[in-house]
Amino acid sequence: MTSAPVQQGASLAPAKPKAVVRVGDRVFSAASVISGGLILVVLALVAAFLVWQSIPAFSAKVGELPNQAANFWDYVGPLVFGTIWSALLALVMAVPLALGIALFISHFAPRRIAPLLGYVIDLLAAVPSVVYGLWGIVVLSQFVKPFYAFLNEYFAWIPLFSGQVSGTGRTILTASIVLAVMTIPIMTAIMREIFLQAPTLNEEAALALGATRWEMIRLSVLPFAKSGIVSAIMLGLGRALGETMAIALVLSVSTNISFKLLTSLNPSTIAANIALQFAEASGTALNALIASGLILFVITLVINMLARYIVRRRVS
Repeated sequence: MTSAPVQQGASLAPAKPKAVVRVGDRVFSAASVISGGLILVVLALVAAFLVWQSIPAFSAKVGELPNQAANFWDYVGPLVFGTIWSALLALVMAVPLALGIALFISHFAPRRIAPLLGYVIDLLAAVPSVVYGLWGIVVLSQFVKPFYAFLNEYFAWIPLFSGQVSGTGRTILTASIVLAVMTIPIMTAIMREIFLQAPTLNEEAALALGATRWEMIRLSVLPFAKSGIVSAIMLGLGRALGETMAIALVLSVSTNISFKLLTSLNPSTIAANIALQFAEASGTALNALIASGLILFVITLVINMLARYIVRRRVS
């Protein structure tokens, strides 16, 4: 007797309204999918082009490659070393400065000055690399020569500072300083935005419990911003690895592998070598340059994948 009213009430229950799909939503969704797929297609085409054009260089014999290299790996080895070595040196100098500047702008600078400093950092990030290169070769290389002589005179027992000091100042250390100056604005801008997004309640709670400002930053801000800091560092590393004109202008290159920072025998980088040699290259030499670009492509891809893995691990 009681089941009929229940069924009647259930049948009278209003149906859930269906969501209205607008034309603009469909267009935006389709455009997003197409754009994402297009990026993958372009990336695959670039990789395929590099691989196809690199095959003659991989099988080249003695005398067919530049610098009288015995094989392709003998040719590209110093370039890979110079690319990674200069980028790591730049990061060692840039990361602490970028972290300190970002913390100062976000938590220590007066409110009237902080926005102005942020604008200056953003402006420095937009300066073309050729300008940094001209500054490095005209100003910085001359400025650091007395400092290099001091390091060589008193710290030559350290292998990094041994050897004959370059008379021009155009060394791997000078190029790394230029790279550090170029990457600092990018990393600072990202870190600053991440620090500003730290939960205000956590910061106020730490201060209310008696923590100093630095303790508040160490316990509340830095743990929250770990993934953002890693992303900023990896982005700066990508900029340093792929930099071309600044290195080509500043660095006095050779074909050797050396950890010495103050001598004129400096390994070149892949990007700078391509920029300097591409106009005159032909035949197998051109294929060797494209193959070195493929190696740089793989290095950059591996670093980006590693950064993604680290960020996801931090977030989870």
